[in-house]
Amino acid sequence: MKSTPSLKRLSGSKPECIWSQAGVIDKLTCDENFDCGSCDFDKDFRRVAKQNQKLKAEGKKPTGDHSGMVYWKDKLRELPISRRLCLHHMKGRIDFKTCTNDYNCINCDFDQYFHDQYSVHAVLKPVDVLDLNGFKVPQGYYFHKGHTWAKLEESAEVRIGIDDFAFRVLGPPDTIECPLVGKQVQQGQPLIHFNRGSNEVTLKSPVSGIVTAVNTKLRENGRLAGEAPYTDGWVMRVHSTQLRSEIKNLAMGDEEKELLSAELEILYQLIETHVQPLAADGGNLSDDVFGLMPQLGWERLVKTFFS
Repeated sequence: MKSTPSLKRLSGSKPECIWSQAGVIDKLTCDENFDCGSCDFDKDFRRVAKQNQKLKAEGKKPTGDHSGMVYWKDKLRELPISRRLCLHHMKGRIDFKTCTNDYNCINCDFDQYFHDQYSVHAVLKPVDVLDLNGFKVPQGYYFHKGHTWAKLEESAEVRIGIDDFAFRVLGPPDTIECPLVGKQVQQGQPLIHFNRGSNEVTLKSPVSGIVTAVNTKLRENGRLAGEAPYTDGWVMRVHSTQLRSEIKNLAMGDEEKELLSAELEILYQLIETHVQPLAADGGNLSDDVFGLMPQLGWERLVKTFFS
């Protein structure tokens, strides 16, 4: 065991495990880019630490080689505040900073600021975007059939938003509302309220989990989401609780392209039936299908594509 946290890089460019930096275990490198939710070591460490904590609560003394194992946050809390390193610093993202919020990241103003000002640009900028008749399909995003998306970040954090199809079909929303921080959400259940004038629709959650952050700008100006649906227009962040099993229910890449092609075919048929014949190739649709073709009916569009 070591006595003080550090930011030393081990084995070349590999960073040091959080548990190691905290002084709970001997030096160990991180091979998961600090995605602790996918790390088998983290799961084992948490299990042993929980067992030891339970024994102590029962008035018993842990024994064996791992009797001193405690949760890394509890180990750091034993240090003076001036030496409790911020998690973002431990992950090598920022210069030196201490934690002033008892490692309660969910309610930390700096953590919220960091993700809003940095992650949304560094993580969410699509590397490549497919164009399907004017509709955007970014690579690396997972899509729910109800036209919401999920972008995996780290430590089981998932950023959630509304896809380009929804904004193109329903037009610019006046406001977008979602559950507050700390609320629990379920995959496939109503989540994001999309409001345009007297019309509204509630879009479904792509994953289950606990809300950790919301894009409050959208409550007053929902149009911002439609202007950059996959970057600045994100709606919320969720700490996923069932990511590995639920991700199988989402589409990505070519699969999403096929689903969107099918949705476009249905949309073309609706326009042909209720508005006017289209060109042989369908053509690119406008940025506000409902606004230009109110004959389609809000309720019909919602029932067809978002129910």
